[in-house]
Amino acid sequence: MPDPVNRPQEAPAAHDAEVEKIFVSKASFEQSLVQSLFRNVRDALFPPKLPPLEIESRPLTPEETRGAYGLLPAEDLSLLPPSEIIPVDVETELTVAHIEEPWLKSLARNLRELVNPPKLPPLELQSKPVAVKSIWGLYDRDNRSGVISLAVHGVVVLVVFAAATTPVIQEMKESVSLVAPLDLAPYVPQAPPKAQTMGGGGGGGDNTPLPPSKGRLPRPALRQFTPPSATPPENPKLAMEPTIIAPPDVQLPNVNMNVWGDPLAALGPPSSGPGSGGGIGTGSGGGVGSGQGGGFGPGRGGGVGGGVFRVGGGVTSPQIVYKIDPEYSEEARKAKYSGTVVLYIEVDAAGKPQNLRVVKGIGLGLDEKAIEAVQKWRFKPGLRDGKPVTVAAQIEVNFRLL
Repeated sequence: MPDPVNRPQEAPAAHDAEVEKIFVSKASFEQSLVQSLFRNVRDALFPPKLPPLEIESRPLTPEETRGAYGLLPAEDLSLLPPSEIIPVDVETELTVAHIEEPWLKSLARNLRELVNPPKLPPLELQSKPVAVKSIWGLYDRDNRSGVISLAVHGVVVLVVFAAATTPVIQEMKESVSLVAPLDLAPYVPQAPPKAQTMGGGGGGGDNTPLPPSKGRLPRPALRQFTPPSATPPENPKLAMEPTIIAPPDVQLPNVNMNVWGDPLAALGPPSSGPGSGGGIGTGSGGGVGSGQGGGFGPGRGGGVGGGVFRVGGGVTSPQIVYKIDPEYSEEARKAKYSGTVVLYIEVDAAGKPQNLRVVKGIGLGLDEKAIEAVQKWRFKPGLRDGKPVTVAAQIEVNFRLL
């Protein structure tokens, strides 16, 4: 009878092979994740119908057990070879006293073993180390990798901390508004503007050797029909009030006297003065004063205050009838400079400019060039009562590079 222990095992039955093919197949392992997920969802929603379970098993007989799996029935255990079993005294190793030992004795024994532990035989190791793969993977505990990882994590922590502590600053949209500038200069008290002195003047006399006498001025008017006289005729054929040529609303110096005369003259016998052309004074023209014209003062052409006529009050502005363009100075041409020069001129009754002077200059020799050009201009003189008179005006001369 062959040894039942050393009997080789037979191959598994055909039925077991079929079961393995059903539950474990190669296709199950080669399916992708998406296919496996789709199959699981499909099986959960529509579970496949399985055939009814047919149980065909029955208990094995001792002969079938011995022949199929190499096992021995219980009555054949005596046929096994004796094994090297070390006898153990169970009563010595595990006694009832150890199990039912009171807790005080157990505590005392534990303390005794803690203070004076029992001596155990030396440990004999019969195993040897087995080479295994590194648990660190590709890094293999490289120091450089650790330093780089630490630095990266530190930078990430700093960035997160800075983002959490930095206040959010909203960007202000720029808007430009045009606002008229305010005058922030210190306040300086200013006196009321003075009234512009009226140009013109007048004078006269009747060639009397005595100086003109003191008296009040005649009424100002825009037209003069009768010149004043310090010694008016006693029985005139046509009695008319004498006047001087001046705007009616002009403020004139006057005195409270009953005779005509020069309010600025000295007291004396009535006299029209050594002037000529009628009037009172040392000038000529039918006015009062030392000027020329029918006005009052040292000027000429009528009016009050001296000087020449100005535009307004019945005086028209001179008109340009001939002009030439000014030349550019060499300095201004090199600097490519341009601007406007303002000149003061007096246009006489003949239409010629005189007494030119610069009111607003721009320099670089352009002021002189402007005066040279305007001196060659010709004007239609200003008129007063239809007669040409000397009128003051301002002229702008433009310099532009083309």
